[in-house]
Amino acid sequence: MKCTQWFLSLVLLFVLTGANTQSTTNDLVPGYYVVVGAYADTKEEFAKRFVAALQAKGTEAHYGFNSSRNLYYVYLKFFTTLKESLTHMTSVRRSGQFVDAWVRVVPGDIKGAPIENKTSTLSHGEQTPVAENTSAPAPEPNVSEIKPVGVKVDSAVAAVSYDDVTDNEEIKQYAKVTLGNTEVFLSLYNATNNRIVDGTVQVIDSDRSRQMVRAKGNEYLLLPDPKSGTGQMTLICDVFGYRKIQHELNYATPLADTVKPYVELMGTTIVVNFDLVRYRKGDLATLYNVYFYNDAAVMLPESKYELNSLLQLLQENSRYRIRLHGHTNGNYHGKVVSLGADKNFFSLKGAKESTGSSMELSRQRAEIIKEYLVTNGIDAKRIEVKAWGGKHPLYDKRGVNAKKNVRVEVEMLDE
Repeated sequence: MKCTQWFLSLVLLFVLTGANTQSTTNDLVPGYYVVVGAYADTKEEFAKRFVAALQAKGTEAHYGFNSSRNLYYVYLKFFTTLKESLTHMTSVRRSGQFVDAWVRVVPGDIKGAPIENKTSTLSHGEQTPVAENTSAPAPEPNVSEIKPVGVKVDSAVAAVSYDDVTDNEEIKQYAKVTLGNTEVFLSLYNATNNRIVDGTVQVIDSDRSRQMVRAKGNEYLLLPDPKSGTGQMTLICDVFGYRKIQHELNYATPLADTVKPYVELMGTTIVVNFDLVRYRKGDLATLYNVYFYNDAAVMLPESKYELNSLLQLLQENSRYRIRLHGHTNGNYHGKVVSLGADKNFFSLKGAKESTGSSMELSRQRAEIIKEYLVTNGIDAKRIEVKAWGGKHPLYDKRGVNAKKNVRVEVEMLDE
């Protein structure tokens, strides 16, 4: 990529003037951001300078930090709906001014616009950007989160290096649109409470009934080619706390799928909408990502994410009541490691050891999840516990999937 005259002038402006701007200390609020630059957490000063330079050219610009990615983002506008953000992104790209702009999604409850950085001098109106290409302050203006590269500024312009800047693929239009040449955006959204949901989607080769990839939601991607006769693909979104949703797409003819209510064409992006709905009374879900130490009713640290998803579910609706079903793999009597007095839910430090049956172990594992929820503010009367030991295995207790018999299930009793 060649450095344009405009971009060189921006870099010179960074070097000569710098920027007296206030640091961003808070995370970007949930929503959709039309982004033109991304910087490592150690490069906040560069984000400030880039914003100042864009504003000096008459372009609305802001920046903020996203702790889930550990990056500073320079963005043109914030939106509370995906469609508006993609429409704006498309117009920006087509204008030729910011041809590699993209939408960065911050999951969570959308409640309104962020408090803008004090570098901002322009309003949040529908202003069209007036500059050419954008990026980190470096000769190569295309930035994104897709493919990390090392980018350095020519020493004749500025004796500074920019590590951890990322680079977008060139955006192209194709005569025949397929899922091999067209970016797909998997939108995971709960319209009931205006929440962007963090989660993944299984991409299945429908003909062979095999998973090809598990794709991150709310991001751009190119879907893999099933290389089958029909080209049919099944997309399954199964996020804990929400009912499973399944959609169908065709790899070779995705434009034909835009007649389906869950598929939209937004510029050069095919959007697949997963309108997620919370569990209902009678639903039974497994905490597949809650793990325990061997012979212990103490959880591994990586269990926190799904535990907090369950906590969030109960916090959203005070009418929810649940029953936790504890299961083990097989029936035995032996060592049982239990939660200690310090209630360290995710460490064996301070745990106490005794003996007991698999039934007792399954009860304690369900109880520790209940105790975690109660410790975080959920009324204990909303949670029941039932122990099954090894009475209801999913797989042969000696088979390769035996570990999956060790689980806790959540039954929705009331909503």
